[in-house]
Amino acid sequence: MPHGNAETMGRPDDWSDTFRTNIPNRLDRLPWSRFHWLVIIALGIAWVLDGLEVTIVGSLSGALADSKVLHLTAGQVGAAASAYLIGAVAGALFFGWLTDRLGRKKLFTVTVLVYLLATIACGLSWDFWSFALFRLLTGAGIGGEYAAVNATIQEMIPARRRGFTDLVVNGSFWLGAAVGALGAVVVLDPAIMPPEIGWRAAFVIGGVLGLIVLVLRRFLPESPRWLMTHGHPQAAEDVVAGIEARVEQETGRPLPPVPSGGLILRTDVKSWFLPGLKALIGHYRRQTVLGVALMAAQAFCYNAVFFTYALILTRFYGVSSGDVGLFMLPFALGNFLGPLCLGRLFDTIGRRVMITATYAVSGILMAGTGWLFAQGWLGPMQQTAAWTGIFFVASAAASSAYLTVGESFPLEVRAIAISLFYAFGTGIGGVAGPALFGALIDTGSRMSIFWGYLLGGGLMVVAAAVAAALATNAERRALEDVAPPLSAVRSAVDSAGR
Repeated sequence: MPHGNAETMGRPDDWSDTFRTNIPNRLDRLPWSRFHWLVIIALGIAWVLDGLEVTIVGSLSGALADSKVLHLTAGQVGAAASAYLIGAVAGALFFGWLTDRLGRKKLFTVTVLVYLLATIACGLSWDFWSFALFRLLTGAGIGGEYAAVNATIQEMIPARRRGFTDLVVNGSFWLGAAVGALGAVVVLDPAIMPPEIGWRAAFVIGGVLGLIVLVLRRFLPESPRWLMTHGHPQAAEDVVAGIEARVEQETGRPLPPVPSGGLILRTDVKSWFLPGLKALIGHYRRQTVLGVALMAAQAFCYNAVFFTYALILTRFYGVSSGDVGLFMLPFALGNFLGPLCLGRLFDTIGRRVMITATYAVSGILMAGTGWLFAQGWLGPMQQTAAWTGIFFVASAAASSAYLTVGESFPLEVRAIAISLFYAFGTGIGGVAGPALFGALIDTGSRMSIFWGYLLGGGLMVVAAAVAAALATNAERRALEDVAPPLSAVRSAVDSAGR
C-alpha cells in the first residue's frame, strides 16, 4: 500500500519548522468504502437531530400548554423557541472557535454530549425557566455541531463526492423534521401513554438517539487535515495510514496510486485565529461577500415560510391545527429529495452554475407562487404542492450555501467561518423572516403577504447574481487547491501548481 511522507525539513528562511506532506492527495484518491459511510452516518445525524429539535416543540406545544407541571402559555412556548435559537448561535460561535483550536474529534464528541444531556433534561423540566434553560443548552449543542461536523465531513470525504455528500447530509434536516412531526403524534396519543409522560418521553428519546451517535463517533479518527496544519505531522501520517489500511481491507483491492504534488506546511504557529479573521476580511473578501449573500437569502426564505407554515394553512385555508402535520410530510419529503436528486450535479456540472441556477429558480418560483396565493387561485393542497416544488430546488440551494462556506476558506479557520456564517444566517432568518411574515399574516391581506414572498424571492435572485459573479468552481478539487492553508509555505504551493 502506498504511503506518503511527513518528512521534517531544514529551516528555510523565516520558517522555524516545516514539513512536506501529500495527505490531501492520499485522502481524495481513496475509493468509496464503509469508512466513508461511517463518517456520513456518525456525523451527518446531527442535521436529523436539528430537524427533530426544531419541530418538536411546535408539535408538542399543545401538550406543553396542558401540562399540569409546566402549563406554558403561547408566549412562553415562543420564548423557549427563541432560547433554542440563541443557544444555537452562541454554541456555533463558541464551539466553532474551539473546533479550530482543539480539533474536530474533541468537539464533535463534546457537542453531541451537550445535546443529549440537555435534551434529556428538557424532559425532566419542572417549570418554564428550567425548560427554557435546557432548550438554550440543547441549541448550543446543535449549533456547535454545525461547525465541527461540517468541517470534518468536508475534510474526510474524497473531493469528487464532496458536493453531493455535503448537500445530502445538510438536507437530512428534513428527515428529522418529519420524524419529529410523526413522533409527536405517537407519544401524545392517550391510548399509548398519558400526555404528561408523552411529551417528556419525546425529549428523552432524542437524548437516547444522541447517545447512539456518541458511541458511533468513538470509531472516527481526528481529521488528518486538522492535524497536519496544527503541528502534528506524525499523528496525521498515522491516522491516514490507518484509514488507508482500513479502506484497502474493506474494498479488497489495492488502493489507487497517490497523485503527484504536495504541500510544505509550517508547524511553528499554534493559533491561527487572528490571522484567520484578517484573511476573512482581506484576502478572502470576495468569498465572505458570497457567503453572506447565500446564507442570508436562504435563511430568510426558509425560516419565513417554515415558521409561518401552520398560520397560512389554518387562517387562509381553514385547515385544523391537528391536521397541519399531515401537510408537513410532503414539504419535508421535497426538501430532502431536492439535494438527493440535484446534489450530483454540483460535482459534475459545477458549483457556480448549480448554485446560481438553484437560487434563481427558487426565487422566481417563490414570487410566482406568492402571486397565485394573492389571487386566491390555490387551495391547501395546491399551496402545499407549490411549496414542495419550490423547496425541492431551494433545499439544494440552501445546502450549497453551507458547502460553499465550508470549502471557500483555509482549513485553519474553516470551522469558525462556518460558525460565523451560520450565526449570521440564523440570526437574520430566525428573527427577521418569521417576524415579518407573522406581521403580514396578521393583516389578513393576501396582497400584503405577496409582498413578503416577493421580497424573499428577490433576495434569492440577488444571491444568484452574486454567485454568478463570485462563486468558485470548486467541484472535484482538493480543499487545499480551493483555499490554500494559512500554514502553507507559499513557494511550496506555487511549486505544486496551485
